[in-house]
Amino acid sequence: MNIWEGKKINSGVAIGKAKILKKADNLVKRISIDDADAEKQRYDAAKEKAIEQLMALYDKAVKEVGEVNAQIFEVHSMMLEDDDYNDSVYNIIESQMVNAEYAVATTGDNFSDMFANMEDEYFKARAADVKDISERVVNILAGVDTGDDMGDEPVIIFAEDLAPSETVQMDKSKLLGFVTHLGSANSHTAILARTMGIPALIGIEADDSWNGKTAILDGYSGRLIIDPDEDTLKEYEAKRQKDLEYKELLLSLKGKENVTQSGQKINIYANIGKVSDVAAVLDNDAGGIGLFRSEFLYLEKDTFPTEEEQFNAYRQVAENMAGKKVIIRTLDIGADKQVDYFNLGKEDNPALGYRAIRICLTQPDIFKTQLRALFRASYHGNIAIMYPMIISVDEVRKIKKIAEEVKAELISEGFKIGNVEQGIMIETPAAAVISDLLAKEVDFFSIGTNDLTQYTLAIDRQNSKLDEFYDSHHEAVLRLIEMVVKNAHKEGIWAGICGELGADTTLTERFLEMGLDELSVSPARVLAVRKAVRDTK
Repeated sequence: MNIWEGKKINSGVAIGKAKILKKADNLVKRISIDDADAEKQRYDAAKEKAIEQLMALYDKAVKEVGEVNAQIFEVHSMMLEDDDYNDSVYNIIESQMVNAEYAVATTGDNFSDMFANMEDEYFKARAADVKDISERVVNILAGVDTGDDMGDEPVIIFAEDLAPSETVQMDKSKLLGFVTHLGSANSHTAILARTMGIPALIGIEADDSWNGKTAILDGYSGRLIIDPDEDTLKEYEAKRQKDLEYKELLLSLKGKENVTQSGQKINIYANIGKVSDVAAVLDNDAGGIGLFRSEFLYLEKDTFPTEEEQFNAYRQVAENMAGKKVIIRTLDIGADKQVDYFNLGKEDNPALGYRAIRICLTQPDIFKTQLRALFRASYHGNIAIMYPMIISVDEVRKIKKIAEEVKAELISEGFKIGNVEQGIMIETPAAAVISDLLAKEVDFFSIGTNDLTQYTLAIDRQNSKLDEFYDSHHEAVLRLIEMVVKNAHKEGIWAGICGELGADTTLTERFLEMGLDELSVSPARVLAVRKAVRDTK
C-alpha cells in the first residue's frame, strides 16, 4: 500500500481501478522499416480502431447534444475512408520505407495545408478536421490513450493535466474521479469536477505502474492510496457508504422550498457546461439554470459552431427545462479556455487580455451568429442572456445596440422571439464599483465570484503556487458582492451569484443577509445549499 498527499479540489470518496491517460508527443519520429506490407497492416488496424472510436463518439453525442452536433464525428469517420488520404499514407510507407506514424502525420500535414490554402470556406474548415483524424490514428499507432475509450468499468482517471474540453468529452458514467499532476484548485477543470459532483485531487504525479491497480481517492483529506490493504479498503468503503447516506438525506429535500426558518426565500439554480448536464439539473431539483457556459460548444469543435448547431443546443436545453429560467452566457473564450481556430495569439497575461465580450465586440460576426441562435431559441423556452467580463456602461450600450439589430433582422426574416431578459456578469472590480450605473442598463446581475476574487486580490487563479494566498472569503470580495446587491435592488433588478462561492454553505447565511435573490451552483450542490438555506433561522 502506498499513500500520496495532494490538494483536494472536490470532496467525496472514489474507489476503483486507476486509468493513466497520456498525451501524445507532438514530435512524430521518422523510423526506417524493413517490411512495408506489415507497416501498412499496422496502419489499417489503427484506422479501423479510429473509425470504431469515432462511431462510438457519434452515438454518444447524438444522445447528449443531438444529431446535428454529432455529425462532426461522422464526417471524421468518412475522411478516414477517403481513397486519396489512404493512398498517400500507403505511398509514403512504400516509397520511403518509413513507419506508419510518420506516414500518417506527414499525410495529415500535407492535406491540412492543402485545405487551408483553398479559397472556399468549407474546405478551409476541413484543414483542422484532417489534423484531428491524423492525430487520432497516430495516437492509436503509438499506443497513447486519448481517453475516448474508458473501458467497461468505472475508473479513476490520472493525467498530467486536463483541459476543460478534454474533461467535457469524457464518459461521465465511467468517471469515478480524477487526479492530475498540474492544475489549480480554482481552474475551470476543477470547476468541472465540482459541476459533475466527483472527487478530484491535483498535485500528484502518476506512475505508469499504477495503471489497472485499485486506487482510493479521498477528496476530503487530499489523500491518494494505491493498492490499499484490506483494512484500509474496508475503512474507505464505510466512508463512501456514509457519503451515500448523506446524499440520501439531501434527496429528501427534493420538492421542498428554498426558504429560511424566518420565511426568507431565495432561488437556487444550477450551472452547466453542455446540453447533457440538464439531466443532472433536473435530477437535483434546481429551480432553473443560472449559468450555461456556452463556450463549451466552441471548445468541443474544430471550427466555429454554426448558427443552426447553436440554436439546436440552446433550444434543447430550453425545452428540457420546460419553462424554468435558462440563463445562457455568451462565449467566454480566452484566458485558460483557448481554442486554436480563434487564432487569439500568445499573450503575456491572458487573464487580463483579449477574451469574452472583448472578442465579441471586436469580431461582431461571431457575436451576431451566437445572438441569432439565442434569440431564435428564446421562442422555445424561458431564455435569458448574460454577457461576461463587462467593465463599462459603454460596452453594455454597444451590446444592446447589436442585440436590437439582430432581433430586428430575425423578425424581418419571419422568426418569432421570446421575451428575453438581458443581464451582465459582475466579475471585475470595475463593474462592481459602477454597478449603480450598470443597473440602469440591464435586467439583472450575476456575480462571477471566481474572476471577481482573482481580479480583486490580484491573484492568478490558475497559478497553483498562489493557492495558499487565494482567499475567496476575503472581506474585500464580500463587500463588493454586498455593494452590487444593494445597487441592483435600488434600480429594481435582481442579483445572484453564479461563481463557485455560491456553493460555499459556510457563507449561505451571510448571502441571505445581503439579500441575494439567487445562487447558481453545480447541480451536485443544489440540495446541499437548499439544506443550508432551510437550516438558517
